[in-house]
Amino acid sequence: MTARPANAHQARLLKLLRDGGPNSRAQLGDQVDLSRSKLAVEVDRLLETGLVVADGLAASRGGRRSHNIRLAPGLRFLGVDIGATSVDVAVTNAELEILGHLNQPMDVREGPVAVFEQVLSMAAKLRASGLAEGFDGAGIGVPGPVRFPEGVPVAPPIMPGWDGFPVREALSQELGCPVMVDNDVNLMAMGEMHAGVARSVGDFLCVKIGTGIGCGIVAGGDVHRGTTGSAGDIGHIQAVPGGRPCACGNRGCLEAHFSGAALARDATEAAQQGRSVELATRLEANGALTAVDVAAAAAAGDATALDLIREGGDRVGQVIAGLVSFFNPGLVVIGGGVTGLGHTLLAAIRTQVYRQSLPLATGNLPIVLGELGPTAGVIGAARLISDHLFSPA
Repeated sequence: MTARPANAHQARLLKLLRDGGPNSRAQLGDQVDLSRSKLAVEVDRLLETGLVVADGLAASRGGRRSHNIRLAPGLRFLGVDIGATSVDVAVTNAELEILGHLNQPMDVREGPVAVFEQVLSMAAKLRASGLAEGFDGAGIGVPGPVRFPEGVPVAPPIMPGWDGFPVREALSQELGCPVMVDNDVNLMAMGEMHAGVARSVGDFLCVKIGTGIGCGIVAGGDVHRGTTGSAGDIGHIQAVPGGRPCACGNRGCLEAHFSGAALARDATEAAQQGRSVELATRLEANGALTAVDVAAAAAAGDATALDLIREGGDRVGQVIAGLVSFFNPGLVVIGGGVTGLGHTLLAAIRTQVYRQSLPLATGNLPIVLGELGPTAGVIGAARLISDHLFSPA
């Protein structure tokens, strides 16, 4: 993809076609503040660039039938969502529909070189399957703070060896296309906003509870990253004064008391101390426990597992209650690997938020699980790069 929109009007048209699919000139005209003649000029210029193509006649609205236009069907975006323990890679078309998706276990602590070898191998498999001859752009999510303008991770607590690594520059050279990099929870928020539970919401919070905890903040339909890109790092808000040591160097952080890693640690301790036969059996069988084991034990009625989930949900809910009072969102989305804990976790979070935040903020506030699961991040990554490429150069 070499062409870019020449102005804000063309950029708006491209994003409308991305988010709404093929459309007629007349219907596009209803959504943009342009005269019919000016709209025709901008659409014709986009057709000349090859970014959009004609797509047959539209349904009649009376009088002369309008032509449909759509984004070029050959455009391909690569979405990459790097988690603490796995990597998701997907190819999408211009409307961000997933054409192919691969998932592989991967420890982010192995460092950027090993992780990106895996990413490039997965991308090559998708390309070899015939889904894409090449990529017009790629979006990358990583599980740590990112200095957004440069696409560089900065002192990520659970990513040793990644500090300052030029992710955008390195992958752009390898893939031969433009690359954008962001925090993984921002991409989850963008995915849910594009195709998930937050489709019609302009102001919402997306809380990802996985190995760590983060929060994507969407205000007015745009992700709020803050001055340097670290907005939403709620895992390191103090939840327990003087509490457990955290990987960031402080004590009592929310992430140190409830996250995938903290839950696995607490469940292992409970099993070893004989407080849960169910968890002890699973520990003996598997050699280690994860949030999946805790969810299974809770589903089997294990009281200790249920207590661990409720206690963690209470702590997360206390932090979210503060965010709700401050930001007044229209929706709170809970996502990430730990959402396998399901409605026990969600009920605990809701109880704390509704109890602690003002009625004006919570009177019509849904707190829900995300709809897209592991595809939220890759869809968000594709949206990230498309936002960049569908903006004037």
